[in-house]
Amino acid sequence: MWSNLWFTFRGYIMTTTLARWSLGLAMATLSCLVSAQQQIRFGTDATFPPFESKAADGRLQGFDIDIGNAICENLKAKCVWVENGFDGLIPALHARKFDAILSSLSITDERKKAINFSDKLFNTPAYLVTAKTSGLQPTAESLRGKRLGVQQGSVFEAYGKKHWQSRGVELVSYPSAEAVYADLVVGRLDATLDDATVVTEALLQKPPGKDFSLVEPQVKDDAIFGPGTGIGVRKSDEKLLAQLNGAIKAIRSDGTYDRLAKKYFNFNVYGE
Repeated sequence: MWSNLWFTFRGYIMTTTLARWSLGLAMATLSCLVSAQQQIRFGTDATFPPFESKAADGRLQGFDIDIGNAICENLKAKCVWVENGFDGLIPALHARKFDAILSSLSITDERKKAINFSDKLFNTPAYLVTAKTSGLQPTAESLRGKRLGVQQGSVFEAYGKKHWQSRGVELVSYPSAEAVYADLVVGRLDATLDDATVVTEALLQKPPGKDFSLVEPQVKDDAIFGPGTGIGVRKSDEKLLAQLNGAIKAIRSDGTYDRLAKKYFNFNVYGE
């Protein structure tokens, strides 16, 4: 009898232990899946204040960064920021170095051939920037024979190539906007074409930019500049795109977007 009881008890213990082990494995697997789902890696080039830049302590800051963090909070996801040169953001996205691009990336027809875009995040104007005394205008005739600096891979480079380069304007491409501003200030460039908000924040409002200004009129080309900026995702990531659009709609509706925008701008950055 005692032998039978022992085998029965041992069988119960083994069954219970196996059940607990199986449950633990299942929970661990589920935890891993949830963790993977709750992380969004955003690629960004932190050289474009006030949208994305680095604070003195190395932290990323700016409107895009705040918007990305708000989107992650809405989706109950962890935001991971991956720094990358602007010109290489789309190739790096395809190489799966991150899940999405959030870096003041203009929604253009050319880029839509390679990636999909979220709904619009914001829209700010493009302007020629030059010395206040230069007399230059944003036309090919005025800029002929002059050196125009632009950021590599940007819509400003695309505009310069389309409208000005073939008409005698020397287009000089740089890896970052900061490098453009540095050469503009010391006289290696005659002008730059840039986002008005960014160049005002990064250059015109600082001592080195006191002798430079935006030149009217605004530079426009809907085919190049598109409706504004958005988050870029791989064409295969339809679920992520839907989640991002849902979160963008939510933070627009609940006032989060406007609250964050007021930290940086005194105008309607959405461009409605």
